[in-house]
Amino acid sequence: MNREQIAINSVSTVRAKLEDCLPAYAEAGFANVELTLDHAKAFLDAGHDLADVRRMLDDNRLRCIGGFGGAIRCFGPADQIAQSRDQLRRAAEMLAELGGTIMVTGTDGPAEPGGDPLGPIVDGFGEAADAAGEFGVTLCLEFNWSPIVKSIRTAADVARRSGRPNAGVLFDPAHYHCTPSKFEQLTAENVRVIRHVHVDDMQDKPGELSNCNSDRVLPGQGCLDLPALFARLEEHGYAGYYSIELFNEQLWSMPVRDAAKLMYQSMLTLL
Repeated sequence: MNREQIAINSVSTVRAKLEDCLPAYAEAGFANVELTLDHAKAFLDAGHDLADVRRMLDDNRLRCIGGFGGAIRCFGPADQIAQSRDQLRRAAEMLAELGGTIMVTGTDGPAEPGGDPLGPIVDGFGEAADAAGEFGVTLCLEFNWSPIVKSIRTAADVARRSGRPNAGVLFDPAHYHCTPSKFEQLTAENVRVIRHVHVDDMQDKPGELSNCNSDRVLPGQGCLDLPALFARLEEHGYAGYYSIELFNEQLWSMPVRDAAKLMYQSMLTLL
């Protein structure tokens, strides 16, 4: 990992306004930001437009690398499935207008298991990737979101089976810790479809007793061997962004400038 690959996911400071977050990120040292769209939409709902967001990014010399696009429905009524595709397509368009090329998403699962449960997920993820691809956006499937896609192995299988060049996987250490994912699943074949990485550490608790969101801590303050995980990714060719993503009450309660500085400094320990 090098400095140019470091990013921050704005959900890490989501209780602060976007117009306060962006200067804080730049001051801390970040050059890349991953936007949660709810954060951006709150700014837009206050009477601003995407041009204002782009201007704020430019003023703070920040690059929007992508963001979070909501869930893909693969099961259920056809109109709800179509609605989720439309929402994802609009999210991809918004991110692309801000310069983003990566969008993280997840899927639902079947009400009852049977047959090939991954089949509809492969089809739905592929169709969503087609929609995102219209805007030059790569779709990254987050494992441990769907009740079916619970490991890096399964997420990578879905991405490969979709057959789309812009269909990939998000790797997140918190989800890795809390799921059946294993270090040996970080093979060259699986890492090849990892297109984005979130960064977080976890409290020293067994995975099955951990909350994959609220038990996150700053890199170096938890039990995960992040250097070993990221070294394996890079050994097999990963060269994308590393975006810190924390759901941490202590950080959320701090002034945003202080929280951003702590997160940036923790990322430097991984260089």
